[in-house]
Amino acid sequence: MAIRALDVPGIVERVCGRQDVLDACRNHDLGTVIAVLGAHGVTQGQIAGLTGIPQGRLSEYKKRKRVARAASTFEAFADGLGMPAAARQALGLAPDRSADAGAGSESADQLPPGAGLAYPDEPSEAADTVVLLWRADLGDAPPLRDPLNPEAWNEASLRWLVDPGLRRNAESTGRVRIGMADVQRFQATVELFARLDDRFGGGHARQSLVQYLSTDADRLLHGQHTDTVGRALYSATAEATLLAAWMSYDSAPESSLAQRYFIQALRLAQAGDDRLLGASILDAMSHQATYTGRYSEAANLARAAMTGARGVATATLTAHFHAMEARALARLGDAVGCDHSLAEAVREFEKRRPEDDPEWIRYFNAAELSAEMGHCLRDLGRPMVAAQYASDSLIEVSETTFVRSDFFAMMVLADSYLAAGEVEKACSVALHAITAGEQIRSARCIGYLRDFRERLAAIGASRSVSDFHELANSSRLWRIASQSGKGNS
Repeated sequence: MAIRALDVPGIVERVCGRQDVLDACRNHDLGTVIAVLGAHGVTQGQIAGLTGIPQGRLSEYKKRKRVARAASTFEAFADGLGMPAAARQALGLAPDRSADAGAGSESADQLPPGAGLAYPDEPSEAADTVVLLWRADLGDAPPLRDPLNPEAWNEASLRWLVDPGLRRNAESTGRVRIGMADVQRFQATVELFARLDDRFGGGHARQSLVQYLSTDADRLLHGQHTDTVGRALYSATAEATLLAAWMSYDSAPESSLAQRYFIQALRLAQAGDDRLLGASILDAMSHQATYTGRYSEAANLARAAMTGARGVATATLTAHFHAMEARALARLGDAVGCDHSLAEAVREFEKRRPEDDPEWIRYFNAAELSAEMGHCLRDLGRPMVAAQYASDSLIEVSETTFVRSDFFAMMVLADSYLAAGEVEKACSVALHAITAGEQIRSARCIGYLRDFRERLAAIGASRSVSDFHELANSSRLWRIASQSGKGNS
């Protein structure tokens, strides 16, 4: 039986002190080490999650189909598992000082570099991994600030696509009895954080959400419950982890923290038999990939979402999948492909029945679709048409909800006016966005402003530009955007 992720360090400490394991390390035989750890309850999925080495590669080592030779592989394996000094030296590595801190330490500084980047085999592994991430997040563990790993997207999407979802959750053995009322209370609390995110951005209440998840969600996931309650709980936790991923992405788009949350949310959704939520998580990964410049991966993630939810996705969801594919293709400069995806998005959207949609996708209305089309057409160099769609998305701007989404749409409108030579209009709209978004704490909003600033600088000096700068300089958002750095809206 697999053991909890938090128990792995102690097992590694004991197992890696054995003579046969040390001999295997000296022979660079990772297969034997993997097999011995497996005999003590550490699964290949857990090893993959901690080391960042794909599970298929680990299986090849164990079956002697592949031999590990690269020093980087041994470092990832030893660092991820927290192997003791003797085993590290047997592998030909320098002793790891953090290993001397004591087996089983839960210090944030000792978070394995690959933690959370692998799609777990079992629901219990996903639960343990996400708890580990929450705790490390609160401690600002250095690995969570590592760059994105595109390969992790590819592996997770493939694993989800071929996951039959037939395995049932192991019977829970926790001391606390969990019922459906506990799940509903948890969902209601997470919804409050979602509203704060929409209005004030991911940087406002992200840490508070993670703190809540690290206590209440941990207690629920490791409580005692029926299979029916367990599925609802895993689905609810997946949605909450997805929110943590969105807020993390909004706060630090290029870090791997959001990526790790997305991947674990994907496995939790599958544990909850929630295929639609899983597809939506891939859709969110596509959004992050596009924003951070990984356009080919973004298109593939959107396609994986469509493939994995084919036959069960609602028209609204399918429209959004096509819109995300279009966003990526527009960035790639594939006008024909983008136009086709946008046409498919509109065709599906016209068939939507909001009452059939999950609650979490009902925000995607005509205004949101227009905003997505505005982004695409701006990126394809069609500013006048882009401006029309961006304007349409702002017809019913709310002052209390979706403030960040409205900010993005306004900046797309400003960009489009600028590209069309309407400098005065562009500056007016941008100034309105800055004023309306002054309360927002979002790195993505700053990115949109930085992009606009660069485009404005390319226009050259004019009275409209000078007046804009004079007014905008009093804004906190604009001052941050004026600092060094580049966005990618």
